[in-house]
Amino acid sequence: MASGSGWHDRLDSGERVAVLQSPHVNTHSVTIGAVTRDLPVIEVAPGVSVALLNLLGDTELTEEAGRLLAERLPPETDVLVTPEVKAVPLAHVISRLTGKPYIVARKTEKPYMSAPVTREVISITTGKPQLLVVDGFDVPKIKDKFVAIIDDVVSTGGTLRSLGALMTEIGGKVCGTLAVFTEGDERSDVIALGHLPLYLNK
Repeated sequence: MASGSGWHDRLDSGERVAVLQSPHVNTHSVTIGAVTRDLPVIEVAPGVSVALLNLLGDTELTEEAGRLLAERLPPETDVLVTPEVKAVPLAHVISRLTGKPYIVARKTEKPYMSAPVTREVISITTGKPQLLVVDGFDVPKIKDKFVAIIDDVVSTGGTLRSLGALMTEIGGKVCGTLAVFTEGDERSDVIALGHLPLYLNK
């Protein structure tokens, strides 16, 4: 249960109950398969808060989410692509379970990169522009391949659109997008285990 609201997402059953206007709520409870977590509710803009999912360091949650998403991976997928950094362990689990390689789109160009391909995106978390960068070394792994984009949470879709455009520019064919959650508006174009509404603070 979420403190002060009665929120709960039961991801393995698809059940969702949501209260959008609850300024006193501090956590939002979710269950992914056999794993339950209370996500902290954090203000990301004036009057808008989100339930913050952080897979980094949470092996149990990442393994369970990865297992469930691996079962939903489009069968034609050749390669996984994920934005840096919180979804990287999720992509690793899906890669290990499916045998599909994964590539990380970095946030900055690195000195060791060869002919990197870049695209700019505005993050809902920071509100600031950031880069998505694919090392030229990874381009042949994407070109003419079916690509599944892996992310932890898809909200406004800005990262999704930019990463998809980057894949098209490189020559990849996006066959699906998988995430633990969608957030805000529910999206039919994302394969997700559940949905997180935005908190509109009074």
